[in-house]
Amino acid sequence: MRKAVVKEWYGGSCEAVEKYIAHFNHIIDENVDKNKADEIFTLQPKALIVPHAGWMYSGFTANFAYRIAQNTTPKAIAVIGPSHKFAFEGISTTLENEYETPCGNLPIDTATAYELINNFDVQNLEYVHVEHSTEVQMPFIKHYFNNIPVIELIYSNYSPKKLKEIINYLIQKDILVVISSDLSHYYDIKTANALDYNCLEAVNNQDVLQLEKCEACGKIGIEALILSSVELNLTPLIVDYRTSADVSGDESQVVGYMSAVFI
Repeated sequence: MRKAVVKEWYGGSCEAVEKYIAHFNHIIDENVDKNKADEIFTLQPKALIVPHAGWMYSGFTANFAYRIAQNTTPKAIAVIGPSHKFAFEGISTTLENEYETPCGNLPIDTATAYELINNFDVQNLEYVHVEHSTEVQMPFIKHYFNNIPVIELIYSNYSPKKLKEIINYLIQKDILVVISSDLSHYYDIKTANALDYNCLEAVNNQDVLQLEKCEACGKIGIEALILSSVELNLTPLIVDYRTSADVSGDESQVVGYMSAVFI
């Protein structure tokens, strides 16, 4: 089993997870215009970009994208995130059978994982699979997609163009792709907003050149998805952007969070 390692980031218990999600959705229901909600929540995205901080800070932003994606019926969900604990060459997938979440374990799509190992340069480095950028997505997936199979992919030093080929393969297999990334880290709010604007515009315009001025720990994943979206004729829609200051009130050192869907 792929054991959870940062349970406290999303409350630690199933009750806490469900309370978080109910709270996030209450905010959406109270603040999003009904006509806009009717339009947004009927979209059927093929891929998402979501943040990966503790749910207290970035959970609302991530939840917005997952709530949209719940309309889809993919065969599996692939969560792709950057490694924060280990530096290594390439990309890895886990071959464990289950993924632990507070509301019940998710099955791991080992058949697709083996396909990725056999058809691409994907490795099986189990020691790197103690990663929060992917783990914090799994309770959302459990809530919105019940027992859907998942694939966890963690990269370190890896080519966005190679990752694009993996993303293309997954989407064409009717697997929902989730790219995990936070944006700028520990700048004052004004600087962070300016830096993050470059990331938002790069996604909106599907322009990887604009990513050069974007600071994001998962920039390789974002670039790969932009490249893939152009090839597969997908349209991006940014659904939420905010910073940690929206929760903490501290504007001196903030972290930026974005969520987007690709339709």
